[in-house]
Amino acid sequence: MAKEKVTIQEIADALGISRNTASKALNDSGNIPDETRNRVIKKAIELKYKQFAYMDNEHVLSKAPGNIALLTENLPNTSHFGSLLISGLEKRISAEGYNLSIHIVREDDQDTLTLPNNFDIAKVDGIICIELFDLEYTQLITDLGIPTIFIDCASNICYPEFQADLLLMENEHSIYQLTTKLIESGYKSIGFVGDYNHCKSFNERWVGYHRAMLEAGLQVDLSHCIVDNDRLFSKPGWLNQRVAELASLPSAYVCANDFIAVDLIRALKDRNVAVPQDIAICGFDNAPQSRIIEPALTTVHIYSNEMGIKTAEMLLSRINSPTQPYQVSHIVTKPIIRESTPAIMADHSQMIHSSAK
Repeated sequence: MAKEKVTIQEIADALGISRNTASKALNDSGNIPDETRNRVIKKAIELKYKQFAYMDNEHVLSKAPGNIALLTENLPNTSHFGSLLISGLEKRISAEGYNLSIHIVREDDQDTLTLPNNFDIAKVDGIICIELFDLEYTQLITDLGIPTIFIDCASNICYPEFQADLLLMENEHSIYQLTTKLIESGYKSIGFVGDYNHCKSFNERWVGYHRAMLEAGLQVDLSHCIVDNDRLFSKPGWLNQRVAELASLPSAYVCANDFIAVDLIRALKDRNVAVPQDIAICGFDNAPQSRIIEPALTTVHIYSNEMGIKTAEMLLSRINSPTQPYQVSHIVTKPIIRESTPAIMADHSQMIHSSAK
């Protein structure tokens, strides 16, 4: 059986000092005497604490670069929130002496529950998973025993059993607010587009929409919703077909993200339904497409760069304190009102005008 990785706590116990002192000495932070620091690092080398290398050059000890592995199904493009997120986290972990390596998890890897070929467990100090939604594959990663944080996760994850940290953008309240604004602006028949079982974020957005409808005393009409098993990204033209099959349309749609909303606008156009004249549309993500499509899309802004920094900070904290309770955190988001929801736009403009008086 392979020996378990040495922890900072074991180093501290071996020297009879606090874990906090050992951590500061290993990371060269805080006001730690040189004698204490050298004792800690020598013990780390003796116990084969892998993050450090010993250089006997006039008794100078130096820290070896750490390695953070990022696992994802697809490398995010510039339109995806993950692109800015990766930029933010890479800068933050680099400042702490860590390198970032990116590993693509193929469909075959998930089907066979195997790690990517270029993923070397022995050389990884921490793992960041972006949009890996398969529950069994999630279990495979958390069972490695390496400090791990997920950016979004499977919709049916059970937090008490989830052995990793989780960071999400705030989903429920922003969609609740947008749906409530639609209702207050006169839209009473509102549908939802997106598979709420696709991921935790989609599920939380569905919950926000559903709660707004429930509190307003409005019935969620599933005949106006498109919440089938997700085929939007794997089967081109599928949404066009589903829209064409709808017997009737609501007065507005809340979509699980901007890519779905943009495809929905195009599908409605093919059915000779005009947006926003005949139907209002909301999205989520504030993707570049939301600003260039006509009409410009009402959406929810994600603070992607800040999410990247927070991701890095949570993972670094986990590496330094592996036994702390796991965290589930949300980063605030902000609804943005644009021309695809004219009634909300009018109310929004009137409110701004009134407050300026």
